[in-house]
Amino acid sequence: MPNWGEVLLEIQQEHQKNPQGNTIDTVRRKYLKKVHDLTERNVIAYYSGWLQKPKAPDTAVNDKDKGGFMLCINKLDKSKGLDLILHTPGGDIAATESLVDYLYATFNKDIRAIVPQISMSAGTMIALSAKEIMMGKHSNLGPIDPQLGGLACQAVLDEFRQAKQDIKQNPHSAALWQVIIGKYHPTFLGACQQSIEWSEKMVSKWLDENMCSDCGDRVNEIMKTFADHKKQKSHARHISKAECESVGLKIKSLEDDQALQDAVLTTHHAFMHTFTNTKSVKIIENHTGIAYVEKSVPQLN
Repeated sequence: MPNWGEVLLEIQQEHQKNPQGNTIDTVRRKYLKKVHDLTERNVIAYYSGWLQKPKAPDTAVNDKDKGGFMLCINKLDKSKGLDLILHTPGGDIAATESLVDYLYATFNKDIRAIVPQISMSAGTMIALSAKEIMMGKHSNLGPIDPQLGGLACQAVLDEFRQAKQDIKQNPHSAALWQVIIGKYHPTFLGACQQSIEWSEKMVSKWLDENMCSDCGDRVNEIMKTFADHKKQKSHARHISKAECESVGLKIKSLEDDQALQDAVLTTHHAFMHTFTNTKSVKIIENHTGIAYVEKSVPQLN
């Protein structure tokens, strides 16, 4: 299968043959169908262009995405299950919960996640809801500790607890801590606690019902790795395939099937070229060529 440069060359050559055609879409869909041909399962790619367009709106998981999935799932043979190719920075927890509930109901939990490069935060939550995750040595998941306003909820609660402890031991430190803690509005701490409880309960339930249904004792270890801000230190940390395997996730190596790995990575390259060379910022697309596309538009002053 072609590498990154060869995919670009193929797109350029196709454009020379057919300057008026949507050659970049044609090439991308060709390789997405190859994934389906190899797995004989339904395939949907859920791709964000946040790496190419970090300031663009709508690159994160949001409630509009379910409409895109509904479009792509319509008329598919649901009995064949779903292979979901993920490339996303994450996004809204409520939208993620709603999307997974919909996919569970539609495919009876017969979902495999495929991560060609990176699926972070809520994208990792989606991957953890699957019965199995396909990753390569180059693939990464990320922590799922919730964030509010760009702040790690657990870090906020830890800071508040530290403040109480310091003030109890040294009352003169209250003035210093007032400056630090004063940046949080009155209900923020409660919202942080609720977000942590919500996300942990949600993902634990998915693991228990699907990937870990035959070995529920692994759920706690998995949650310690992915949900504990104290362990991962940063929400941006990239968690490797090896670490995912070590904590008990059901990981299948893309390297074990060279043909499938080639098809998945070539599809990934084609999506990257699409985001680089078009206004697309998010694409949800199935193996038959049906797609939902979000595009960036100029903002009015």
